[in-house]
Amino acid sequence: MSVEIITKEDLQQFKSELLEELLKIIQPNQSQGKQWLKSQDVRKLLNISPGTLQNLRINGTLRFTQVGTIYYYKQEDIYSLLENGSSTQQKNISITGRFMKSL
Repeated sequence: MSVEIITKEDLQQFKSELLEELLKIIQPNQSQGKQWLKSQDVRKLLNISPGTLQNLRINGTLRFTQVGTIYYYKQEDIYSLLENGSSTQQKNISITGRFMKSL
């Protein structure tokens, strides 16, 4: 029977490794989040009504997939909509600003 001595440093290293592994199991890829969102999630994210979301679907502003009666939206499409919407508003503001300066 061989005897091995465990130091405090060994225990600290073991603790760190164990915590890292547990966190990987408990919180897998939190940075990715959900890839597909339901209508309710999209409405909360964008702070819009069901009718507004329907209009975004109808006019093609927001792509979706329908399975039965449930609509699913890609999270990347939602972020793309937010980015394009904000850049459009900034362009309108800057154009208006230039127009106002010329008056």
